[in-house]
Amino acid sequence: MPTNKPDLAQRTEAPKANATVRILAVIAVFTALSAVGSLVKIPSPLGTVAFDSAPGYFVAAAFGGLPGAVVACLGHLITAAMTGFPLSLPIHIVIALGMGICAWAFGLFARRGNVGMVIGFVLAALLNSVVLSLIVLPVGGVAMYKGMTVFLLIGTVVNLALAMIAHLALRRSRIH
Repeated sequence: MPTNKPDLAQRTEAPKANATVRILAVIAVFTALSAVGSLVKIPSPLGTVAFDSAPGYFVAAAFGGLPGAVVACLGHLITAAMTGFPLSLPIHIVIALGMGICAWAFGLFARRGNVGMVIGFVLAALLNSVVLSLIVLPVGGVAMYKGMTVFLLIGTVVNLALAMIAHLALRRSRIH
């Protein structure tokens, strides 16, 4: 006698599919928000420091490091494209991957409570400003590195602070 119940394989696949669609939707929405943030620049020598990474950091804290890394990568590429890839496309691709690592690291710690969020904040700020700006050394030398590091640190701290405030507000609202 046939039953109308789905078999076990169908029941286990639906939640995975729903989760995948949900994460893809989160990535799409927050990448769009990143594009909007890329229009708000923080004055810097290259013009690529903007509010494009806050959505990536937020997604990393709220939904996981990998989706946050994707949003941060795409956000940087959008900002760099809007300024004409001042360091060249290959260098901006490497920077985008570095931004993804920064967001992933932030998300790794931020999902472990308030102390973890502070550790992730400091780690991401140092990675993004001091370590990631080393990539400009071959292009612009030590002077460009020193000049960019300050602006990147300011931009990163502001982006991380926005992401933390939004994440803490969401956590307190219990909507998530």
